[in-house]
Amino acid sequence: MAAEPPVLPGAEEARRWAAEELAKPEYRDAAPSLLDTLWRNFLDWLQSLDGSRGDAPSVPGIAIAIVIAAIIAASIILARPRLNARTRQAEGVFEQETPLAATDYRARAEAAAAAGNWGDAVVDRFRAVVRNAEHRTVLDPQPGRTADEVARALSVQFAAEAGPLKWAASTFDGIRYGNRPAGSGQYDEMAGLDTRLEAMKPASSASDGTAPVP
Repeated sequence: MAAEPPVLPGAEEARRWAAEELAKPEYRDAAPSLLDTLWRNFLDWLQSLDGSRGDAPSVPGIAIAIVIAAIIAASIILARPRLNARTRQAEGVFEQETPLAATDYRARAEAAAAAGNWGDAVVDRFRAVVRNAEHRTVLDPQPGRTADEVARALSVQFAAEAGPLKWAASTFDGIRYGNRPAGSGQYDEMAGLDTRLEAMKPASSASDGTAPVP
């Protein structure tokens, strides 16, 4: 097991610790421009502490350690929301497979909207879209199917709604996984999409002459 790092690092060791931590790809992927600027400025400041830039005064190692901890903490705060969102966006539309029908999700959505819980309302209304498509056999039930996969599959069957479907998937992911705020406007758009799709005939039915399941 590696030994614990010293409590009072020198300037050179402090630079090495910070370089190893902030060079990790997840920090740069999360906010490249901001973290790059912080990193360059921090290195410049550290160089000034050990006298490599003229006769700047020396600062005790404890102060250096505190500053490093603060920079790393700020980096984690900036990176974590986006990293979590990326990880969770691969999850399925439904938290778990349930016997709820499209009508049940619509009722839940309406109740949430009436209470002003617009995020829950939008999420459940999108689930109603998916469940209704499964009921009509436009989509095969598929555990773990993501919102993007739903949008792509339904865009084949309902080409006229491809744009709204892409928006719906992005909105669903943003609210459920990215803490994006929602309002009555988003809910009205999602409900409108649900209503339109239910009234439309999918391309597969139109091509083989069969009627969609009501």
